[in-house]
Amino acid sequence: MTIPTASKTKATVWVVETGKIRPRLDQITTEEPLEIRLLPHQKTVAVTMRTPGADFQLAAGFLYSEGVISCREDIRRISYCMDESVDGEQRYNIVNVELREGLIPDLQPLERHFYTSSACGVCGKASLEDLHLRGCTVITPGILVTPETIYSLPDQLRAAQGIFTATGGLHAAAVFDVKGQLLNLWEDVGRHNALDKLIGSALLSDELPLSNHIVMVSGRSSFEILQKSTTAGVPVVCSVSAPSSLAVSVAKEFGITLIGFLRGQRFNVYTGVERISVA
Repeated sequence: MTIPTASKTKATVWVVETGKIRPRLDQITTEEPLEIRLLPHQKTVAVTMRTPGADFQLAAGFLYSEGVISCREDIRRISYCMDESVDGEQRYNIVNVELREGLIPDLQPLERHFYTSSACGVCGKASLEDLHLRGCTVITPGILVTPETIYSLPDQLRAAQGIFTATGGLHAAAVFDVKGQLLNLWEDVGRHNALDKLIGSALLSDELPLSNHIVMVSGRSSFEILQKSTTAGVPVVCSVSAPSSLAVSVAKEFGITLIGFLRGQRFNVYTGVERISVA
């Protein structure tokens, strides 16, 4: 009988220090493929490399942020695949998502998802138009946040990254309230996967849209991060590094406050500075 793969894997490493070599048992981040299948259509819609854990949230968040489903009620059931050829053994790298009866999903938006890197030439204008066609609207001004609240986010994110502390090899996505209180955090080898887990968790708990919340991701803000944040209605997105030009375009188009280079007592605001409350 197979068991779910752990998010951490033990490995022997050789430490080279001051001219000497010594072996040491270490922990590294697990990375394995996850196949997402739609039922009853029997169609594979994605294969993503991820850190095992929260696979159902990842699948739900991916399908929601990519426009395949529009609400929690579109999902009847999520389960791991059963391999009929091996006595009904569960296959923990394949997730089946059974859609509600009568739902015929539009899978065309997924065609743009399968590019291999951020340098493959996805058309920025077409990407923005696709978000409009999916019904994404400009996020209302809503909340105000203080610089002090923003300053507090990185330390909270790092302190809550349990797997990162053990392995040093994971990204994270976290959601905070307007006072800066950490509400939820997910980790994954992929920054976009961590955000899908976060959004999927909110979807399955009937907590979308995240219109009164702040999302922070480790690393940089890419188009995918802003695309997914837009679908979840997030008004403020923060990262510890720089955004891409297309990420800035998405944020500007949909009224998101985009913050980058959030380190210590300093950050850059690329769009939506009106949400930052300075005394």
